[in-house]
Amino acid sequence: MSGSFMGDGFPGRKGGPGEGWAGNAIWEAMEQLRGQFEQKVGTRVGRGDVRAAVLALLLEQPMHGYQIIHEIEERSKGAWKPSPGSVYPALQLLADEGFITAEEANGRKTYALTDEGRAVADAAADTSAPWEAPSARDSGRATALPKAGIGLAQAAAQVGRSGSPEQVDKAVAVLDEARRQLYTILAQD
Repeated sequence: MSGSFMGDGFPGRKGGPGEGWAGNAIWEAMEQLRGQFEQKVGTRVGRGDVRAAVLALLLEQPMHGYQIIHEIEERSKGAWKPSPGSVYPALQLLADEGFITAEEANGRKTYALTDEGRAVADAAADTSAPWEAPSARDSGRATALPKAGIGLAQAAAQVGRSGSPEQVDKAVAVLDEARRQLYTILAQD
């Protein structure tokens, strides 16, 4: 059997006190934290919103699918990044309805509004874009903290995997202080 499995499920790590044990504790705590932050709570957007977003973007200029995904993510400040599995079916539906056309060039389909699609998009132009909706703004604020937490978890996990015992001890002290400061923020007015 290659690597040592000593109770923690990670190859090559020691599972008890001594070298590697504190690193394992940090690693496990950070993995748990990362998992909690990565849960997508309240960030789902309805199918109608994908359709409306596609129409709004294509009103500005023709785009390919991944460009649409990127634009939505940019404009929502990272709060909403629709998957290809929601954007491409919406594009197909809009094409079936006669609202968009697809032109293939250089291996990519570029989508553009038809006259009928432009009329539908123009009619909806007075409403706020889906990425400007209150739910997108609120989830944008809510995603900044999880992203920062994931970055912290990754850095702590790296220290746990490759840091010396002294570096691990310093990392634990930094994390403890960060936790105290976060609670201090909540305790303030």
